[in-house]
Order: sequence, then C-alpha cells, then structure tokens
Amino acid sequence: MTQTLAPKLTARMAGVVDRMARARQAPYHTLTPAQARAAYEKGANVLEVPKPHLARIEDFAIPARDGDALPARLYAPSQARLPVLLFFHGGGFTVGSIATHDTLCRVLAQKSGSAVVSLDYRLAPQHKFPTASNDAWDACLFIAQRAAELGLDGARLALGGDSAGGTLAAVCAILARDAGLPVALQLLFYPGTTAHQDTASHRRFAEGPLLGEPLITWFFSQYLNSPAERDDWRFAPLNAEDVDGVAPAWIGLAECDPVVDEGIAYADKLRAAGVPVDLEIYRGVIHEFVKMGRAIPEAMQAQADAARALKEALQP
Repeated sequence: MTQTLAPKLTARMAGVVDRMARARQAPYHTLTPAQARAAYEKGANVLEVPKPHLARIEDFAIPARDGDALPARLYAPSQARLPVLLFFHGGGFTVGSIATHDTLCRVLAQKSGSAVVSLDYRLAPQHKFPTASNDAWDACLFIAQRAAELGLDGARLALGGDSAGGTLAAVCAILARDAGLPVALQLLFYPGTTAHQDTASHRRFAEGPLLGEPLITWFFSQYLNSPAERDDWRFAPLNAEDVDGVAPAWIGLAECDPVVDEGIAYADKLRAAGVPVDLEIYRGVIHEFVKMGRAIPEAMQAQADAARALKEALQP
C-alpha cells in the first residue's frame, strides 16, 4: 500500500476501539505471559456471534514428536466422513487457545460443511521457537495419516489460522509441499510473514489500535531465542527459498493492521510462483476483526468468504 496517511476505521470499528480504550485494560505487553493469557481468554469471545450448534464436537489429543500430548478439538456439522481444516489459533505464539477460537471454528465448520480440527500447540515463553511450528506440522501429519480414526477424510485437507496461526498454516503448507502431502487450501487470516517490523503498515500502525509495535515486539521476545531466528522461514514465510507448488491460498487481511503489507507481500510471492491466490482486504477494520462478528459486519463477511473458499477447495 503506497498511501502515507492511515486509512480510516469504519464507524462501527471506531466504536469498538473506543469501547476498548474506555475499558482501560492493562496492555498485554505490560503483563506477565500468564496474566496476558488470562486476560485474552477473558475477552476473546465478547464480540463473537452466538456459538453455532454442531452435530459433533469432540476433544482428543495429538502426539507431538517429543511425546507430549497436544489437545485438539474436532468440530463437524454432521456425522459423515468429511474433509477437514486443521486450524491454528492466533495470539503471537504466546496467548490464545482452542477456547479463544471456539466460535470461529464452529462458524467455519457450519458454513463450509467441512470438519475443523483446532490445535492447542504449545505456547511461549515456556516453549520457544520452533516448538509451535513443530507442533503444527506434527498435527498436520497426524490428521493426514490418521484421519480415518476420527471419521474424517484426510485426503481432503486444508490448513488455516489467524495471525500467528496463519504463519503456522503457511509454514505447514510449505512443509507439506516438501513432503509430497496434498493440501487443498491454505486459509490465512492476517498472517505474520516477515522477519522484521519494517513495512510501511508497521510504521503506520505502530501504535495500534489493538496490535501495535510494543505488543508485537513483546510477543516475539517471548517466542524467539535470539534475534537471528527472525530470519528463519519457519518464523517468516516470506523468507522461504521458494513457494512453488504450495497449496492455493485464500488470504483475508485487515486494512488498518500492522501486518497488512506483509500479507500482501506474501500473496505476491505466492502469485509470482504460480500459486492461485484469492486475496481479500477488508476496509476500515483492525487486526483480530474476524472474531468480532457481533459488532463488525466485515467479520461476518470475512467468515462467509473464508467458508466459501474452504467449501470450494474441499468439496468441489
């Protein structure tokens, strides 16, 4: 984006931001990771649509390579043998959980007619880079190889996530390409893809709202062992040597978001490699907007757009 002035928030988005400011919650980057997790859990579903009822909701565990059991939750709109989206929640690799993204996963399952498996990958700072990407890839292999045990069709697999979860989905799409594992779609809500916070949108929205430079820096300081790890493509998929042959992508971005430019750059990188990309930029909204369906019509639109892309990819 070449404009120098920050785009305006929609009236409804500005109203939400104003209510957030008046709530005077302590910024996450001023809290301990445990306090930040608790605060995020408390507020994560405040602006969500009502939780859809689904025919199947089942909790289970996925084994990680080091023997840990990773909690996972299956959502399905029917008892049929359905294709599946493996979903990774956002939260800067430090906060977030199955619970914070429960409504979003239910909506995607309901609207797409596909199953969704949501993963509780291990969080920083207790689990540093590359634990999250390792956990995500271990879950990807598990679902692909053992979906039948869950009554799912592992041959029709999509990968998705929001924010840091979008990073994980993009990383897994590259790993799947390298492993010869077919993936029908990578579904990325405002993914982080760049090594450094040096784009124009990072400068434009350094003070937020919601996600700004201090919080991004705090998240990454929890997750990374050293500054050099920022350049690893498993943290910054824009640094991947090539993305030829990775899964087609649906990318949904927020216009008023520090990471919007890197989302556009990743779409450009995929397109340059011949990968089909459907890029949607939702105007006048901020990071995390897709989980604000009760207040922001753009959230409802993004959910519908993503679900349609998922349905078209998994159920042609």
